[in-house]
Amino acid sequence: MNIQAITGSSLYKELVDERIQGLHQEAAEHRIASRVRNVQKARRQAERASARLRAALARV
Repeated sequence: MNIQAITGSSLYKELVDERIQGLHQEAAEHRIASRVRNVQKARRQAERASARLRAALARV
């Protein structure tokens, strides 16, 4: 292997590693966003259940 091939090979490996790291970061961000959406959905469901309970208790 000559110097150009070694340099090109290491540059390619560096780019691949950087892309992999970026994909891992993106996946982590998607997991966090998904958890936030799940928490928001659960909060809305709890609020609706509370409202139904208050309405039912008001009728009693």
